[in-house]
Amino acid sequence: PLSKGETELAELLEGYEAGEPVKCLNRSQRDRLRIINDTAMVFRDGRTIYVNRTSAPRYLDEFDVPVFRLFGSSLCRLDQVEMRDREGRFAGPLITMREFVPYTKVEEAS
Repeated sequence: PLSKGETELAELLEGYEAGEPVKCLNRSQRDRLRIINDTAMVFRDGRTIYVNRTSAPRYLDEFDVPVFRLFGSSLCRLDQVEMRDREGRFAGPLITMREFVPYTKVEEAS
């Protein structure tokens, strides 16, 4: 059986089709972030959903605050994210981003 996070991601991507992975997302492509516990970071840009299965998905927790450490203006593969506790803002684990897989809504034939 799938984990709770994998099930949540599968439900989110229902009706979407995977495209070729991309290395970076610009600022407008990462406005809406959703963290799926122990699974992935998901960014929504209009009709496209970008899924990043980080280097250490076990540290992803929707209640933590991600602090992105970018090398440029885009969020890219190999950039680091520190997951911080929402309450005390204690430094947490560092996670490395991987490629972003874009999923686009499949148009239904009429």
